[in-house]
Amino acid sequence: MAALLVPLLLTLVPATPTAQAAPAAPLVPAADPVPAPSGGPYFGPQLDWTDDSAAQYADRLGARPSAYAQLVAYPLGAADVTVVEQFAQQAAQQGALAELTLEPAVALDDLTAEDAQDLVDVLVDVHEQYDSTVLVRFAPEMNASWTPWGQEPSAYVGAFRELADVVHAGAPDAAMLWAPSYGSGYPFTGSSGRIEGLGSRDLERLDTTGDGLVDAADDPYGPYFPGPEAVDWVGLSVYHYGIRLDDGETDTETEGIDEETNTVPVPGAYADRLDEAAGYGDDRLRESFYDRFSQAYDLPMTVRTGAFYDPEASGDDSPEDIKRTWWRQVVDPDTAAAYPDIALITWLEVRRAEAETGDTVVDWRVTHTRRLAEALRTDLRAAGVDLGPVTRVIDQEASNEATNQYLTDGIEAGDQMGWITALVVAAFVGLLLAGLAGRFVPSWRYPTPDDPRDRRLDLLRGWIICAVVVTHIEVAGPYSYVARNAIGAITGAELFVLLSGIVLGMVYPVAVRRQGEYVAAVQALLRARKQYLTALVVVVLVYLISLVPFVDASVVTTFTDRGTGSAGPQAAGQVYDLYVNAPRLFDYPPPWYAVRQLLLLEMGPWVFNIMGLFVVLSLLVPALMWAVQRGFWWAVLLGSAGLYGLGRWLGLDLLPSQFDDVFPLAVWQVPFCVGLVVGRYRREITRTLTSRAGRVLVALALGAYAATLGVLWLQHGPAYDWLYPNLYQRTELQPGRLLDLALVVVVAYALLTCVWKPIAAATGWFLVPLGRVSLYVFIVHVFFVLAVGNVPGLDRTSWWQGLVVHTVVLGVIWLMVRYKVLAKIIPA
Repeated sequence: MAALLVPLLLTLVPATPTAQAAPAAPLVPAADPVPAPSGGPYFGPQLDWTDDSAAQYADRLGARPSAYAQLVAYPLGAADVTVVEQFAQQAAQQGALAELTLEPAVALDDLTAEDAQDLVDVLVDVHEQYDSTVLVRFAPEMNASWTPWGQEPSAYVGAFRELADVVHAGAPDAAMLWAPSYGSGYPFTGSSGRIEGLGSRDLERLDTTGDGLVDAADDPYGPYFPGPEAVDWVGLSVYHYGIRLDDGETDTETEGIDEETNTVPVPGAYADRLDEAAGYGDDRLRESFYDRFSQAYDLPMTVRTGAFYDPEASGDDSPEDIKRTWWRQVVDPDTAAAYPDIALITWLEVRRAEAETGDTVVDWRVTHTRRLAEALRTDLRAAGVDLGPVTRVIDQEASNEATNQYLTDGIEAGDQMGWITALVVAAFVGLLLAGLAGRFVPSWRYPTPDDPRDRRLDLLRGWIICAVVVTHIEVAGPYSYVARNAIGAITGAELFVLLSGIVLGMVYPVAVRRQGEYVAAVQALLRARKQYLTALVVVVLVYLISLVPFVDASVVTTFTDRGTGSAGPQAAGQVYDLYVNAPRLFDYPPPWYAVRQLLLLEMGPWVFNIMGLFVVLSLLVPALMWAVQRGFWWAVLLGSAGLYGLGRWLGLDLLPSQFDDVFPLAVWQVPFCVGLVVGRYRREITRTLTSRAGRVLVALALGAYAATLGVLWLQHGPAYDWLYPNLYQRTELQPGRLLDLALVVVVAYALLTCVWKPIAAATGWFLVPLGRVSLYVFIVHVFFVLAVGNVPGLDRTSWWQGLVVHTVVLGVIWLMVRYKVLAKIIPA
């Protein structure tokens, strides 16, 4: 569809030269790329990213961790670049640090400065896109015998320094992390031996005691340290195994207690390791890794840890007891106070085969059961561990807030209140004019008030859907000015949801009378299913179009922050990717987390996100109308109001779907539920409001509202400034917006009733057909937004080009409606 529309628009818009992109801002080194934790250390997991995601982990934990860890092969290939980008996206969505482990896939001597520069290019890109802060953990556990790059200190130090030089020069928002394995059992070869028996070219360097042997008496760390000028962070791998180690030395945690695999850590086991006093099998005093490298060089430290449980092994201790005992030692506040430079704890949240257990699959995870996840969350918070965002959050919520804030609040709050005040005054005048027209020009009135298909609502819905189309096609022009400002404190979204409820409240009882309640309910659910399937098709189709050469779909698949959202002006220019993990849908087999995000509509074009809300609300129609049909309308309204209150008070996120961030279901169900009741009892409500007493009360209420706002506007004092941020915010549908929503509907309906014929003659031929199939228009408009985004040379600030574009788009959509293009496929 986009491919057909672009040539049409090209014939109507002059092909002026495309403006060159502004040069990128120079890279400014950050004073401290990783801010220090505010209390206890940061905490986060290393996940199995092929079967898990940051969002799923945060859901399981019930809190957002402050860091995530990922492994990637180095040098980076094309697939590895994608891994880094996807990892940075997911971490940035939660404002988390990104700890990136580089695992050399070639010999250390074969790594080059060009390889390092390729990495830096990616680090700079992800920082510019996602504001990512990355800890580069190069070739960890290099002092071990089980890593391909292990126990080659000269080559390792040279490779680390070369990489560090390039990273420090080109990616100031990244930090280099040096991270050996805890030294117990070193040199991890199964037995001590003469130097020449190890086969290392660094024999003399490894023999730190000079006794001709490389054994437990030698320094397990110093030969591998690249130096403080190359290292920004230091780290240590410290795990709880609970078994006798393969080198014949006894793990302190099991000595004299239990030699079985699944054993609870003894008290002080973790602290003993930090003191360098556990598992060496001798009484020799050793200076701790913390003192030697973190304290001595004033470097923050990270600990990679975990406690495994082998389901196939012996031991009476439960996995809950083993894991919880270990993590309590790791996050103990007294330990944190004793080692204040430990700034990050990374937990191994995977299942994998371990050599220590004969290559059987061992479970390191602590959030795979609700009981463990809740216990971990409780203990992390009790210990004062620093959870939550470390960097700026670049997530779907921020994107949606920025998007919709731009669309609705693009002017200052004071000016917005001025528009609201003007709207209310104009509505009061409009209500008076409607009354005068009804009294003195009765021939203008709407002719068939009992018509089951109310054309007044169709015309109003047609006007609203046109406003939505115009607003989402972000070009200047008279249409844009009217669409964004004409109805003040509400947008097309609120009115669209309310009118949809009213129409369904009108037609559902008719379906019940004609076909019976069961058939009506089934048809309503089938309609919801069709909406959902259509939504999935649109989401996938837009992504597929984005893959077509020479088509730029970023106008809908990304959103650029204008600095008007909750993140403030400093976020201006930030680009949000709304299709995170969409490429993973085409892996074989596709990972569940990507499929889940698609099925729950967690991805999709920003101009389409409210569709998910309509799907969910449509599913609720049979149950809600069952109650309304039996006279329990008061219960529906009371329940809706209660859920609204809870949503406002607790900030409920009922679904992970994209729409729930900016159209929270707990709040936005209110206009829909009210609409259902109004639609069902529209005749009774209309008779009440059009009676003499009703007209007087409505006029008095509206007049009082207009007078109050007018006085406050004239005074322009603190009370006036307080109104907009506290009563008229959009996402939360604050009371002022609900009040104005009712006001707009009542006044518009009155005007359309009393002045129907001249309004219908001027606009009905165009708006009524669009209003009857407003959902159809909403669905197809996504592709028109995409098409306009691909018109070369379009000046989006030109009012006359905007006028042409809007006129063409609305005209083509009207023709599609008239000739029922794809009407059998697209819901109306």
